[in-house]
Amino acid sequence: MPDPIRVLLVDDQRLMRDGLRTLLELESDLEVVGEAGDGQQAVQVYAELKPNVVLMDIRMPTMNGVEATSRLCQDWPDANIIILTTFDDDKYVFEGLRAGAKGYLLKDVSGEELATAVRAVAGGNALLSPSVARRVLSQFAGLGPAKAEAALPEPLSDRELEILQLIAQGLSNPEIAARLFLAEGTVKNYVSNILQKTDTRDRTQAALKAKTLGLLNE
Repeated sequence: MPDPIRVLLVDDQRLMRDGLRTLLELESDLEVVGEAGDGQQAVQVYAELKPNVVLMDIRMPTMNGVEATSRLCQDWPDANIIILTTFDDDKYVFEGLRAGAKGYLLKDVSGEELATAVRAVAGGNALLSPSVARRVLSQFAGLGPAKAEAALPEPLSDRELEILQLIAQGLSNPEIAARLFLAEGTVKNYVSNILQKTDTRDRTQAALKAKTLGLLNE
C-alpha cells in the first residue's frame, strides 16, 4: 500500500479543525498529521512535519492565511496549499493564488469533494471551486491571444506553448519528451524557460496562469 497523503489543518476554530479531521480520516489514503490555529503556528508546524498538503484558512489572528501561504511557498517552493475558506471574495481569491496556493475551495464543499481536492493537489495539480474558477477566468474574458501574450514579460515560443499545453494535461517531463520526440533534458530546459517567462514557481502555477490568460486550447 502507498503511504497516505499527510495533511496539515490550519484554522483558528477548533470545531472546524475537528470536523475536517473527521471527514478526512474517513479516507484510507489520507492522514491528518498536525493542526495549527494561526498562520504563524502553521509555518512552525510545517517546518517540523513537512506535510504533503496544507488546508489553510484565510482569516486568522497573528498571521492570516495569505501571509502564511506566502511564507511557506518562499521557504518551501514545493509546498502544496489549499485555501479553504467561507469567504468567496475576489480580494482573497487572487491574493491567495498570487501567494502560491494551488487550490482554493469554499467550506461548503462535501467531504468527498475535499478529499478529491487534497489528492489532486498532492499529485501536483491545481484545483479551484467552480465559482472561483469562473471568477479567475472572467478576469481575462475577451482577451485575444495577442493581448494574453502581452500580459507576459516575454512571449512564449510555439514550442513552449505546445509543452505548456501538455503540462496542463498532466504529462510528466518523460511523457512530454516521448510525445514530442525530444530529449528529456531538452524538455526540462523548456519547462524552466516557461516558469521564468510566466513568473511562476512551478508547473501547476504555470498551467493555471496560462489557462487564465487563454493561452491553452480547451
